[in-house]
Amino acid sequence: MNTGLDNLDILELDRRTFLKAVGMLGASAFLGNYGTQIARALKVAETKVVWLNGAACTGCSMSFINSAHPDVVQAITELNVNIGYMETLSPQQGIFVDGAPAGTSELNSELKIEELVREGGYILVVEGAVPFGGSGRYLTIAGKPFKDILKQVAGKASAVVAMGACSSFGGVPSARSDIRKDTDYRGLLFTGTEKKGAFSELGIDKPVINLAGCPPNPEFGLITLGALILGKITPADLPDILDRYNRPTVFFPPDHTIHENCPRRGYYDKGQLDTEFSGEHCLRKLGCKGPYTHSDCATRRWNNALSMCTKAGSPCIGCMEPGFPDSFSPFYRESEGVGILLGADANTIAKVAIGAAAVGVGAHAVRRVMVSMKKHDAEPEKAEEAQE
Repeated sequence: MNTGLDNLDILELDRRTFLKAVGMLGASAFLGNYGTQIARALKVAETKVVWLNGAACTGCSMSFINSAHPDVVQAITELNVNIGYMETLSPQQGIFVDGAPAGTSELNSELKIEELVREGGYILVVEGAVPFGGSGRYLTIAGKPFKDILKQVAGKASAVVAMGACSSFGGVPSARSDIRKDTDYRGLLFTGTEKKGAFSELGIDKPVINLAGCPPNPEFGLITLGALILGKITPADLPDILDRYNRPTVFFPPDHTIHENCPRRGYYDKGQLDTEFSGEHCLRKLGCKGPYTHSDCATRRWNNALSMCTKAGSPCIGCMEPGFPDSFSPFYRESEGVGILLGADANTIAKVAIGAAAVGVGAHAVRRVMVSMKKHDAEPEKAEEAQE
C-alpha cells in the first residue's frame, strides 16, 4: 500500500504530522522502515522505563508483551529502552531471596525502585487503579501501600503514561459495588468521567497520557513510548494532541466512533440486526457500544491487525471510554433510549433502512428519510400552534 510516507525523513516532521503518520503506519512500519533514522536520533542515549502495577488483572501487560510486529524485544532494542522496573518482566526476585534479605538492587525490587528514583528522568507507566480506602491497605507491596509507592516514583518521572482503563479512569476496580466507597479505587487523573484521580489526592502535578482500553491495543503503548523517547511528545505538547480525557486523538478520534468503520456496518445500513449470537449481521441489538465508543479499533485492529471484537462476533463493550464499565452495563443488552442517527433507536432505523432498500435507494438515503419523518412529525405541532 502506498501511504505517501515511504520516502519521508519522519524524524524531521512536526509533532502533529509525526503522530498522524506513525498512527497511520502502525508500530511495525514505524520501526521497520525508519530504524536507521531512529538509531541516528537516539545515538547512545538510553531511556529508562518504570512500569508500576496497581489494582488490575495484568491484562494490559499481557497485551503489550504480545505485540507481534514488532515484538516487544525488537521495540525495546531499537528504541534503546532500559526496562528499569516492571513486576511482570523484572529480574528482581523480591525483598527476600531464599528466605534471607536481599541486600542489593540486583535482587531486591524495593531497593531497585529507590535507586531509580534517586537517578530520576525515567518514563513512568502505570497499569491498574489506585486504592485510597482504608489508608490504601487494599493494595500493598512489601507492606507499603501502592499509593505511597506511586507518589514516590511519579515525583521523579519525566513523563507519565496510564496504560489501560483502570489507571486511566478507575476501570473495573472502581465499578459500582457494595464496597466501592470503602476501597475507593481511582485512575491517575480521572475516576470515571470525574477529574477526581489519585494524583490530585496525592498532590502530584504531572501531566498524564491516558491509553484507555481493557486492555489497550499494544500499538498504543509502542507508538506513544516511541514518540516520547524520540522527543516528539513533550509535556508542553499534550494540550494539542490529547482529548478532554487526556487520550491521544490519533488513537481516540473525537470526530468518529468504532461504529463508522465497523466491518459489520454495511448490515446496519441495511437494517439487518442480529438478535442472537453467532450471526453475521450488525450487533446493535445485542448490546454493541460501538456507536458511542471513540477508538480506532476498527481500522488498527488487534492480533497483528487481523481482527477486533465485532469482527470476531462480540459486541463492543465500550472499554475505551471513561464511563466503562458502569456506563455500558449490561454489556450484551441493547442500550434503551439511546439513538445513533438523528435521535432514532435501532428499531426505527431498521424499519427505515428496510423501507429504503425496498424502493431501491442506497443506505445514504436513510438519513434523508429520517429527516423527512422528523419534519412530518413536527407538522401537527406547528398546525396546533397556528390554531392557537
